[in-house]
Amino acid sequence: MNKLTRDDLLTLEAYARERPALRGEVIAHKRRRTIPLGEHLSVVFEDRRSVQYQIQEMLRIERIFEAAGIQAELDAYNPLIPDGSNLKATLLVQYDDPAQRARELQKLRGLEDHIELQVGDDRVTAIADEDMERSNAQKTSAVHFLRFELSPAMLAAWNDYRHPVIMRSTHPACRVEAALTPAQRDVLAADFR
Repeated sequence: MNKLTRDDLLTLEAYARERPALRGEVIAHKRRRTIPLGEHLSVVFEDRRSVQYQIQEMLRIERIFEAAGIQAELDAYNPLIPDGSNLKATLLVQYDDPAQRARELQKLRGLEDHIELQVGDDRVTAIADEDMERSNAQKTSAVHFLRFELSPAMLAAWNDYRHPVIMRSTHPACRVEAALTPAQRDVLAADFR
């Protein structure tokens, strides 16, 4: 997919006008790209549209309108756009209760290194948090950025529904998995074009 440039972004004024409609569209778009993993994990597969929305939101919240600031946001978020042979995602650890969340994030140290994608018989472990470390000796973060590099065999098998596509966590404190539906697979297949 093509990376975003300043020409792809709305001005703050134009974005403020368009935001209500865009927000609803992007929420629906991201819902189709979200894979729940058990009760407390979700993997949201990013693409150009979701990243563009995130950049627009950051520009709005931070009131960034100068060229250098806009470029910094583009540089920070463009790496989340898939490159054609990979999928890029945000892993979210979700607990409503802050005290429980704090306890679970301690138990889940290193979770980001235990997220796999299986296509048919082939598996790939996510490459996590390439921009910065998000786990330390005490706990992991509630948000991680993942990249799944798919082999040519995995790419070829993606649209062959005889082969399952499965997301999983192999972390000892959180062993969960979910099979992608044909609709989810179809949505994500666009990332390979």
